[in-house]
Amino acid sequence: MEDRYYSLNQYLHEKFGEKVYKIAIDLGLTCPNRDGTLDTRGCIFCHNGSSHFAGRCNSVSESIEKAKALIAEKTKAKRFIAYFQSYTNTYASVEYLENAFTEAMNREDVVALSIATRPDCLPEDVVLLLEKLNKIKPVWVELGLQTANEATAKYIRRCYTNDVYTDAVKRLASVNIEVITHIILGLPNEDVGDALKTVSFVVQSGSKGVKLQLLHVLKGTDLYEDYQKGLFKTLTLEEYMETLFACITHLPTDVVVHRLTGDAPKAYLAAPLWSADKKTVINTINREMIKRDIRQGSEL
Repeated sequence: MEDRYYSLNQYLHEKFGEKVYKIAIDLGLTCPNRDGTLDTRGCIFCHNGSSHFAGRCNSVSESIEKAKALIAEKTKAKRFIAYFQSYTNTYASVEYLENAFTEAMNREDVVALSIATRPDCLPEDVVLLLEKLNKIKPVWVELGLQTANEATAKYIRRCYTNDVYTDAVKRLASVNIEVITHIILGLPNEDVGDALKTVSFVVQSGSKGVKLQLLHVLKGTDLYEDYQKGLFKTLTLEEYMETLFACITHLPTDVVVHRLTGDAPKAYLAAPLWSADKKTVINTINREMIKRDIRQGSEL
């Protein structure tokens, strides 16, 4: 499958010469969409508990050691990417962030940092910090754009406009920091055409990687309430593959595909239920890619 799209595994092997595994870290931060700065409800699809996949520990190193113990039987990787995942990981004082990021970076078994955040939470002092750290070890910033459709962005309560995203990518690129952009496929009232417009927008912005994510409806969210009212339908596996494959064929071959889909906590998942078996979903996607001869960049 490696020659059909530019996968994260391929990229990591090229960059580090060996298998590297991502370890999720929870800094216990919040989000301007939750603390009242922009809103108190969060994005419409976001569940208060489901963003804390990593689990809180007393320190960054403790989080890493705990995660390594949990994955010891799953991977033989000896080097890791410290993935600051939950909520908005630049939404704190620069002093707090520097201490947390440096603690991870100073470990010999950590080869890079990947920091998930919002494009409207990158003040200049934080960008300068990331620039400094990036000169020591690679620093990647993951931005949750989700869609380039401004009407959809308002519906999902993203609470920033597309120009905020493009400005953030530009400022990060100016200090040689790679950006990975999250895109959700199957958002209400969006079709394949909307997905392709988002992909084009992300590529033109200068993003070096994408995470393609299926829309999950989680119980306890405002999106779930709309789903219960029958205001939209989630994608079938076949529909998701059609959208996913269209996006892949429209991606330039130098853009890294970090994710083909995603998973959600089964305790919260309301729809689509077929996505709960991620291994089967990934295997089906891979088989269909071969069967249909899907290749990244083939329709550029």
